[in-house]
Amino acid sequence: MIRKSIEGRAWKFGSNVSTDSIAPGRLISLRSNPNEYAKHVLEDSRPEFAKNVRVDDFIVADENFGCGSSREIAPIIINIAGVGAVLAKSFGRIFYRNAINNGMLLIECDTDRIADGETLLVDVENRVVKKPDDPEFLMPFVLSEKEIKILDEGGLLNYIEKYKSLDI
Repeated sequence: MIRKSIEGRAWKFGSNVSTDSIAPGRLISLRSNPNEYAKHVLEDSRPEFAKNVRVDDFIVADENFGCGSSREIAPIIINIAGVGAVLAKSFGRIFYRNAINNGMLLIECDTDRIADGETLLVDVENRVVKKPDDPEFLMPFVLSEKEIKILDEGGLLNYIEKYKSLDI
């Protein structure tokens, strides 16, 4: 179930972070063991990330996060690593769908005013990103009701199992 608010640190990434950077291709044999694979999430982009990310921390990126192949394991291992949400200016289309379907919260917003290491508060209920140390910073975002319903159930398969339907 998606929580009403999530607070954590920002981990900044640039543009065009591919699914191969998220889930290193050289370790693709680990896809049958996602918990082990998660120990290597984003290690090609930021080697310290997987070892130092804490539960509810945020990945904050520029344009086209999750571009490239349709590697479904990429959002799964981000989620397993404990990331509270991924914030980016835009996402690869297939990555976006895979993430929502697997219960990973994605937020499309302007990330220019978020610095690496800053504490963020994502208020899902009111659809706004805040900085606890800066009351002037309010970054609204949009999530559809369908996305919220899927995320509330922990992903699309859980939603279908619960409601015996694709009607959202």
